[in-house]
Amino acid sequence: MKNVFGIIVSVVFIGIIMISAKLFERAGKEASRKYMHIMLSNWWIIAMIFFDNIFYACLMPALFVVINYLSYKNNIIKVMEREENDENKESLGTVYYAISLLILTIVTFGPLKNPLIGLCGIAVMGYGDGLAAVIGQSIKSPEYRIGKSKKTVAGSFTMFLITLIIMTGFFTYNVTNYIVIKAILVSILITIVEAVSVKGTDNLTVPLLTSALALLMI
Repeated sequence: MKNVFGIIVSVVFIGIIMISAKLFERAGKEASRKYMHIMLSNWWIIAMIFFDNIFYACLMPALFVVINYLSYKNNIIKVMEREENDENKESLGTVYYAISLLILTIVTFGPLKNPLIGLCGIAVMGYGDGLAAVIGQSIKSPEYRIGKSKKTVAGSFTMFLITLIIMTGFFTYNVTNYIVIKAILVSILITIVEAVSVKGTDNLTVPLLTSALALLMI
């Protein structure tokens, strides 16, 4: 019954996020997209509270892999999609987001039985990557390129700082030595990975690599 209730809470939560995202469209399409990017990562907390059955835990991410792809192809969920003239229109970032959720749900609710490891990856993707984009666009700072990827110093520093906070909290709870050093190393690596990932692939590389490093270092 607890798992079924978790599905109901998940549906209500996602519905509220989608509806409230419409308010952010006044500030532009990208504002509503980043609001959803950040807020939907909090679904992982719901999953940790309610799901003890991997089938139920995987249901919402699996469903949204399909929904997000259909929306990308047919512009179904308009508040989530980019404008037609957006240079990143071809990005499958929303689909990769759902795929990352599904992979980490399968692995951390399944064999590892440690959803906190998945939380690291999802939180860094949601808050780190999301706020990096918001602050990078809001604060004037030097731009730089790595390959085809264009980033800002302010955005990358935000990514580093948010990742550092999340990983310091995780390591403080899970390890007894070299906590700060481990958190800094992960933060530097993830910031670089986010900077070089193109066309929305950071929604795959950032959460999966963050969780993998969290697992390796505990």
